[in-house]
Amino acid sequence: MQRLTDFFRGVIREMKKVSWPKRKELASYTLIVLSTVVFMSLFFTVVDLGISELIRLVTK
Repeated sequence: MQRLTDFFRGVIREMKKVSWPKRKELASYTLIVLSTVVFMSLFFTVVDLGISELIRLVTK
């Protein structure tokens, strides 16, 4: 039980050292992540449709 207590004390001590992002930085990072996800989703959708159409043409 002592080891578990020491572990959580260590976690709390390390969490106090963390440099958390400010609200503006967090909003910026969130926007970057969301735009990247949207871009990659559109990219892979177009690639998937292209490959599907190519396979359809080859098998016809």
